[in-house]
Amino acid sequence: QDGDLKFPLESVKKLKELMDGNRRTNPRMMVPMASYSPCQEKHLPEEFRPVCKREDAPMIFRRLSLAAEDDLCEICANAACAGCF
Repeated sequence: QDGDLKFPLESVKKLKELMDGNRRTNPRMMVPMASYSPCQEKHLPEEFRPVCKREDAPMIFRRLSLAAEDDLCEICANAACAGCF
């Protein structure tokens, strides 16, 4: 979830894979994550397409990607969770 937007966890994990894949292509050509938007990716899950029309899309994608970090348990990735730390 990001604000009033809600997405399935599996889709958010797929988004993270896309974003991580873009970051590893060529460090010299790397686009800053704050300005990168996966909207041009052909494998972007369909539920993220409406986000692409928003001006704040890169930041939404960045926050969602951070929520899917491997070192967080799936419960703690949910902002509504308390007590994991």
